[in-house]
Amino acid sequence: MILELADIRIQPGQQAAFDEAIVRGVTTVIAKAKGFRGWKVNKGVESPERYLLMIFWDTLEDHTAGFRGSPAFAEWRAIVGPFFASPPHVEHFTLLGKS
Repeated sequence: MILELADIRIQPGQQAAFDEAIVRGVTTVIAKAKGFRGWKVNKGVESPERYLLMIFWDTLEDHTAGFRGSPAFAEWRAIVGPFFASPPHVEHFTLLGKS
């Protein structure tokens, strides 16, 4: 399983609208993608314009080639993109251990 971690910074004062948009975008668009296995999002306490979106995929390719290469990616970006202060920083991780 692959963890996609997106570090998102939004424009100040847009938190309430973005809270709704990110949940709607994940549940109505990303959740339908091949290889999607789950998600969670955390929002900053000290930095209220910062969000960490974590999406779990079966494979790296399910995200990079499958989802990002599909029309659904444009649909996702249309929902959340207008809130971005800068492009999100996205990285992928594999699980090393857990308790």
